[in-house]
Amino acid sequence: MNLGGLFPHLMESVWFPFLLVGVFGFLTGLEIREYLSQRGRNLDDSPLVKIGTSRTYTFIALLGVILVELDASLYLYIAGMIALIVLLGSYYFHKLQNGRSGLLQPLIALIVYTYGPGALLMPPWFAVLQFVAVVFTLNARPFAHSLVKHINPGEILTLAKFLVLAGVILPLLPDEPISPHIPATPFKIWIAIVVISSISYLGYLLKSYIFTRSGYLLTGLIGGLYSSTATTVVLARRSSQLGQPDISLNAGIVSATGMMYLRLILLVAFLNRALLDIALPPLLAFGAGCITLAALMTLMSRRHATDDRANDQVKTNPLELGIATLFALLFVAMLIVTQQVILYFGNRGLEVLSFVVGFADIDPFVLSILNGKYADIADHQLVGAIIIAAGSNDLLKGIFAAVLGKWRNVRSGALFLFAVSILTIAVGLLISRRLML
Repeated sequence: MNLGGLFPHLMESVWFPFLLVGVFGFLTGLEIREYLSQRGRNLDDSPLVKIGTSRTYTFIALLGVILVELDASLYLYIAGMIALIVLLGSYYFHKLQNGRSGLLQPLIALIVYTYGPGALLMPPWFAVLQFVAVVFTLNARPFAHSLVKHINPGEILTLAKFLVLAGVILPLLPDEPISPHIPATPFKIWIAIVVISSISYLGYLLKSYIFTRSGYLLTGLIGGLYSSTATTVVLARRSSQLGQPDISLNAGIVSATGMMYLRLILLVAFLNRALLDIALPPLLAFGAGCITLAALMTLMSRRHATDDRANDQVKTNPLELGIATLFALLFVAMLIVTQQVILYFGNRGLEVLSFVVGFADIDPFVLSILNGKYADIADHQLVGAIIIAAGSNDLLKGIFAAVLGKWRNVRSGALFLFAVSILTIAVGLLISRRLML
């Protein structure tokens, strides 16, 4: 017997969708009853508490199947929907008169009525999805209240704007160069911003809403996904308030730098996979090495309890549109500067530029390397420039740690940053000059 063709054959018959919709309608009625019981409603105190029993929802669901089958033009189905809306409207009117304003049950009843056409006209997964969506919605009340309590509404608006720009504007941008001086198309420029903003925003959300009471190690790991420089500054300032050295705080600084290397791997993988074979070994080695050392430092620390003082973090939302606009301008400017430096000074100029930009935000430079088209520069030279910039940024973080923190409290972290900076720059130069591949 061919079991592979059995299910499609069942879906082509009328009785199977009829049975499926009936079961889903009945289960939805049971879920409505459970929902009302959990809210402390006495189901027998008033007929206005609920629309009907599980049988009522079963009949509503089956009615949709019957009317669709009787009239393929759906006129009967639409007439049935109008009649159902009138009945539900009458129910809701009387409910309002009795001081009740909940609209959830009438809306779910209308969705149950659509189970029929969903099962008959769409693939099987659509009918299942309808039922699952209703169940999840009925059980989402505690989760919704938690969101209202803990999430800043301004962030929801910011995320909505970002989704419009990423999901609506991005597909409309041309994928052709707009100027010979900008070696990237508007589409690639914006998709690079979307990728790096998404990675940063993930770290921001994890730190703000999930790991809100994390220790120094986890603060460094999550903060490094967002901004290793900002995380280093926060932890260095925190060290000045400690009475004695804390190895775990230095572990946080080291882990933030380790996450920077892993973050660079993600950018290369998303934006220019042709460079991944060259970039992956050194970046992974530095990232894994830093994080392993940070974990060992944490184990060596005598403080094993979670430190609430590690909760400080950069509060700037990485999806703020003003920041995104500034980042886009810096990205385009860095594209132009990188192209001109390569044009007039070649690979040596690119190495110097990569070292200089490490003392600022390296993301625009890294994105310019990953998205630009540089005919006179080989892949290994581009990867070398990225690694040199990372090493230069490590040097900057080491200086920040030494200057902003209490030296005896951040000494091990700062010295590590200086050491890994020198090693990273050396590896970048070796790769750039094809001495290490």
